[in-house]
Amino acid sequence: MLKPGIIAWMLMAASSVLAQSDLAARREVKEVRLLLLEAIDSPQGQARGRLTGELVDAIGRQYGTSAPINVDVITLVRYAQEGCRRLSVLIWQEGVRLRQGDPGSRQSVEFGINYCRSGLPPQSLKRVGEP
Repeated sequence: MLKPGIIAWMLMAASSVLAQSDLAARREVKEVRLLLLEAIDSPQGQARGRLTGELVDAIGRQYGTSAPINVDVITLVRYAQEGCRRLSVLIWQEGVRLRQGDPGSRQSVEFGINYCRSGLPPQSLKRVGEP
């Protein structure tokens, strides 16, 4: 049987590896739209990125953090119309200080969107495989 100290050490090591792989797996983008398209085209239906640019820098200054703004996009539904999906979008940032003197915390926004490669919503919500 493993001792609690060994288990704690193994969990810390695993979380460190996951955090490092998270950074390596995220590509830098200037627009969330690029990640929406990547998720639509991905065989796994997912895309992960890190926003960059002047707006991100301004947000960081406003909220006292230099942490990246991360974006996770997951396909929820494949529509019958070619290139159209229902996507879940999660945008989050660590270390955000909402008030001066507050410790930084993770802030996030999550929403769903019906989106096609054309940038428009689908003409129909008929799903793949539905009659």
